[in-house]
Amino acid sequence: MGEFRQTVKDLITSVENVVLDKPHVVRTSVAAFLAGGHVLLEDVPGVAKTMLVRALAASSGCAFNRIQCTPDLLPSDVSGVSIFNQDTRKFEFRRGPIFSQVVVADEINRATPRTQSALLEAMAEGQVSIDGATYTLERPFAVFATQNPVEHEGTFPLPEAQLDRFMMRLSIGYPSILAEADILERTRLSHPVEAVRPVTDPVTILAMQEKVRQIFVHERIRDYLLRLIARTRDSTHLTLGASPRASMMLFRAAQAYAAVLGRGYVIPDDIKALAHPVLEHRLILNPESRLRRVTVFAVLRDLIKEVAVPAGNWKQA
Repeated sequence: MGEFRQTVKDLITSVENVVLDKPHVVRTSVAAFLAGGHVLLEDVPGVAKTMLVRALAASSGCAFNRIQCTPDLLPSDVSGVSIFNQDTRKFEFRRGPIFSQVVVADEINRATPRTQSALLEAMAEGQVSIDGATYTLERPFAVFATQNPVEHEGTFPLPEAQLDRFMMRLSIGYPSILAEADILERTRLSHPVEAVRPVTDPVTILAMQEKVRQIFVHERIRDYLLRLIARTRDSTHLTLGASPRASMMLFRAAQAYAAVLGRGYVIPDDIKALAHPVLEHRLILNPESRLRRVTVFAVLRDLIKEVAVPAGNWKQA
């Protein structure tokens, strides 16, 4: 794990030179990337959501594309289109911006449901189907979508099936006053993201993703995770609990989070730290609880407190 830890440390340091005062968000984003998951960044404008992803792509040496979602964006604007070549008298496929390794779908809730669904196959299967032909996307492949939770005019809320494709939903939040003063100074002449240089490469990232899957998870940790998932399905406050896909996502995310923190095994605190970003956007309140102003965050927080945390040695024997 020595080389793995050093590469993770270099990645985090490189991203933190751009996104200041947000160590937990950076660590969790790197963990999601190494787990092979997609991330929904939900926050107000101007808190460096896109900069976070640009810095991560540049630091990892991965190809980067940005899709600015608008109501008139077509599915073909995302996946690509076949164009007739007059010289060869044949149709040629022109690849869309989804053909990259790290993709930002900016303000995804401004795109129509039809266009949003164009991302679904790419996120779920790692491929795009156009005119009867299937094109495999280059790995590693990760979609980081952003949306503004405050402004709702002219937006199309993501359906539950689409939300479930995101491994995590993260919020960056405002920086502290000291960090913001540092931001003003650092961006006075140029933006720090322009100075980011690769600290690794896509081949190494793929190898790291394989190592993440080998992180040891004790059977009692697995049982703890499943009991937490089961409680979301039994909660009187929730109409929709966590699905088996949510269990798999939390399992993989916990492995990656443990690896990012320098451990070769998962502990209960990893599950607790990731329960909110992995599960919260997958749970739906029932109407009565919503009327009483109960929040999904509060329900999940209480469920985490209710489920007994196992004790023991979590290292592999």
